[in-house]
Amino acid sequence: KMVDPTLAEMGKNLNEAMKMLEDSQRKAEEENEKKYARKDIPGPLQGSGQDMVSILQLVQNLMHGEEEEEASQAYRLQNVGEQGHMALLGHSLAAYISVLDRERLRKLTTRILSDTTLWLCRLFRYENGSAYYHEDDREGLLKICRLVIHTRYEDYTIEGFNVLYTKQPVIYISSAARTGLGQALCNQLGLPLSCMCRVPCNTMFGSQHQMDVALLDRVIKDDVESGKLPLLLVANAGTPGAGHTDKLGRLKELCEQYNMWLHVEGVNLATLALGYVSSSVLAATKCDSMTLTLGSWLGLPAVPAVTLYRHEDPSLSLAAGLTSSQPVEKLRALPLWLSLQYLGHDGIVERIKHASQLSQRLLENLKNLDFIKTSVEDELSSPVVVFKFFWEYSNRDQTSHAAQASTIQHPIISNERHIYDTFNQWLGEQLAQLVPASGVDVVELEDEGTCVRFSPLMTSAVLGTEIQDVDQLVDCLKMKIPVLTSTLQLREEFEQEVRRTVGLLYIEDLSWPGLGVVRYNYHSDGKNDGKQEKELEKINMELLKKLNELESDLTFSLGPEFGGQKNCVYIGMVTEDLDVSELVETIAATGREIEENSRLLENMTEVVRKGIQEAQLQLQKANEERLLEEGLLRQIPVVGSVLNWFSPFQASPKGRTFNLTAGSLESTESTYVSKAQGTGTTPPPTPTSSLAKQRLPGQKIFKRSLRSSDAFSETSSVSHCDDLEKMDQRPPTLSPGQEQGPLETETPEEQKEVAQATKTDTEDIQSDKSPRDCMKVEEQESQR
Repeated sequence: KMVDPTLAEMGKNLNEAMKMLEDSQRKAEEENEKKYARKDIPGPLQGSGQDMVSILQLVQNLMHGEEEEEASQAYRLQNVGEQGHMALLGHSLAAYISVLDRERLRKLTTRILSDTTLWLCRLFRYENGSAYYHEDDREGLLKICRLVIHTRYEDYTIEGFNVLYTKQPVIYISSAARTGLGQALCNQLGLPLSCMCRVPCNTMFGSQHQMDVALLDRVIKDDVESGKLPLLLVANAGTPGAGHTDKLGRLKELCEQYNMWLHVEGVNLATLALGYVSSSVLAATKCDSMTLTLGSWLGLPAVPAVTLYRHEDPSLSLAAGLTSSQPVEKLRALPLWLSLQYLGHDGIVERIKHASQLSQRLLENLKNLDFIKTSVEDELSSPVVVFKFFWEYSNRDQTSHAAQASTIQHPIISNERHIYDTFNQWLGEQLAQLVPASGVDVVELEDEGTCVRFSPLMTSAVLGTEIQDVDQLVDCLKMKIPVLTSTLQLREEFEQEVRRTVGLLYIEDLSWPGLGVVRYNYHSDGKNDGKQEKELEKINMELLKKLNELESDLTFSLGPEFGGQKNCVYIGMVTEDLDVSELVETIAATGREIEENSRLLENMTEVVRKGIQEAQLQLQKANEERLLEEGLLRQIPVVGSVLNWFSPFQASPKGRTFNLTAGSLESTESTYVSKAQGTGTTPPPTPTSSLAKQRLPGQKIFKRSLRSSDAFSETSSVSHCDDLEKMDQRPPTLSPGQEQGPLETETPEEQKEVAQATKTDTEDIQSDKSPRDCMKVEEQESQR
């Protein structure tokens, strides 16, 4: 039971606030009312103020009002858990403790800081270390650099940058380090970029993501000979991209040789808390400093990062900013102090162990998948799994390319890197969308290209990743691999079909994850480029609309929002049963149909315009002729009426009608005579794409028949040929008056009866006819 009622009230308020903010059960009516509530509109502060519940309600509306459809963020909030509540409570307690008197505050902060530092040093096997707690994970390395500068330059406190000018310091970082780290250090330290040296990774032997130690040794020797001072080396225990660990043991020996400081950072440092630690990561315990990001590893929100270091001079640590005389700054460790006590040693180890087991589970499944290439440094204990889709050339269809493989480079091989980067980008995005709890993302590696990364140590604690999520990720990957292989295999065929089809233009876009890009070429008639571009855009937009209306499994689009080609049709991923020739033929026929219809409309518009002008001239001429026939007197209003009454003038109406089909003007005399308008000639049929391919029931367009369907089609074709042969054996169809043979469907008895009746009728007719009639019949038969 708490003695201080303020602490009890604070914990109660925090409980209620978090419960209110994390409650996702809201009715639709209440959400709509909140969305348009008057209190959400910015305005002046209310004079009487608001209570805590109203303010928290406003915060909740701001958090969830515009992001209801984003399930990932709501999921992230729901998995904060009680250990996250302890971290949040730590921030509230820090603000409350800061109002204590100075002596009590000093004792309390000293206890919190010493406890947290001792626990972390024991947990991560870093003996006799000190700790610096910071919000920005780069700030610890920055303060370490200042500490080393104060240590190596004795007069730096007095003379400042003058001592750096006489002997320029050099900081070495790996080329696989996180982007912008070197520039950020130089900016904060006030050093030129020439003080930063990027060390390449191994290019001939070993991992492609580990620092080249031999090359680093030569670079340091050259810097020493040129009068520079090697200051600090930043190594990786888990590179930001692939999770690889540098050769920390050899790097430590090199740093001792040149009196350099060794700083290590990376996600693999979390495995130091486990019972079994690989030797490559265990060497990090001998380094001079390391940075730990416990917030992401343990799923603790808003806890600071920690930099553990070893240094004997506290005055230099104070000058570098690693320690502070202000007790309030020491309260940064309070959220971590509460969270570590809540989780305990077993809870911390269990979370890190669970993340490592997730990585091993995924790695074991990936080994059994074809077309998946992994890039893992230590398969036994690596917490980061990086993989990519890769189709070896030996696995491709070599039957059609065996003859030309030695002389002609395969089209897929020539642009292999770009195509695989595009496909793996699509694969990573699909997996992240289908299994959001897995936390997979896409990473760009210098040598591997675009890959998919699974790093549960950075995401599983927050997302709540479990074993079933990894299994679901593998299942989704199994579904996507056949689509990737089919699309990659059919890209070349699609390109060849488009290039030999008249009216279509193949667009090479290596950044499009799909079958390809095609454009229908508009046949120009010498018009200006602006109008031709508009017509081309109109035709291709209509073509895209027509293709999307077809009942197919393909996706047709305008391409990416940024960087895509204009006036093109982008075709997405496909399956192996795609009929590429039918697809290309349909695109070309639909484009021709749209173009012909547009040209027909343009021609009709021009014809109608000319016909109207001609009709106006003819009507004007007819009016002049009517005036001459009637005379001048009939045009006078009063005289004309009297004259027409005594002597009516009979004049046939002379009108004009425009025939849209023939495109000509015609007289309306026939209309007045027949009292009906003539229909004219039949208009020509609308051009259509003659692609009425016979399909099996349930078979969609652009789909080839599978093996069973192929057998069915072969059987049907054979039976169809047999029917044609039988029809060839039948007698030809006779015209009326000729003798017709018996039908094949009749029985022999019925055939005899029909033949006898026919013979009797013929005899009766011949007996009744006279010789003259018989001669007429013979003449008619001869004419026939």
